Order: sequence, then structure tokens, then C-alpha cells
Amino acid sequence: MVGHQATDIVIELYDGKYHPVDSKDIAFQMAGKQAIRQAFTQAKPLLMEPLYKVEVVVPEQMVGDVMGDMNTRRGRILDMENRGRRAVVTALVPLKEMLSYAPDLRSMSGGKGSYTMEFDGYETVPPHVYKALVKDLAK
Repeated sequence: MVGHQATDIVIELYDGKYHPVDSKDIAFQMAGKQAIRQAFTQAKPLLMEPLYKVEVVVPEQMVGDVMGDMNTRRGRILDMENRGRRAVVTALVPLKEMLSYAPDLRSMSGGKGSYTMEFDGYETVPPHVYKALVKDLAK
């Protein structure tokens, strides 16, 4: 529905007719795409997104900014600890929300922050995000 790969799908064609004038390859391709799109709409598929465990290290006075920023990125804070004068924030964040993080963290921390990311798994995209993706695709 949003232009991404679908997996673990089986499609069976039960009926079809050949017509010497109208049965062109492109006609079958278009009919197939339309049938799959209609089936997906009726099946209410789940869209999964990659989730990353992110560890952000910043000067301790900036921890509030980092935690707020993680929340705006749909992140879930897992832990916050102090290591000397540095704060370490650990969160689970969708990859899509981290694509512009390096320059954002640099700006937020005055170049004094760093972060690492590690793949953690997949999670179902929330309904409001799914609807926005489908709407953008329809444009």
C-alpha cells in the first residue's frame, strides 16, 4: 500500500479468459496490480518498520533536550544514566526518525554529543503514521 516490499504472500488465480484482441501482457499486469491493491486494502495489512536501540552521550546539562528530542522522534526512553559529567540516554527509535539525527544532535549539543545505533527488531507502524504514508503515496 505504501510502495514497499510485501513478504509471505500467496496469490492464486481462479478464473480468467483470453481474448485475441484485448489480452495483451500489459492488460494482465494492470489487472493484477489492481487486484492486489484491492486485496491489500481489504486485508488490512500491517506495515512494519525497523527499530533501533540508540545510545546518545551528551554533557549532562543537555539531557533534557535529548530526551525531548527522542520523544518527538517517536522514541521510547529505556534508560538514562550519568557517567561523570556526561549523560547517556538509551532509547528505541524507528529508523525513519533517525535519518537526520547527526546534524540535529550536532546543532543541539554544539558538537559535544555523540550517538550509536544498533538494530533491535521490527515494530508495527502506528495507525496515524500509516495513514500519513498512504496519503502521501496517493499524491
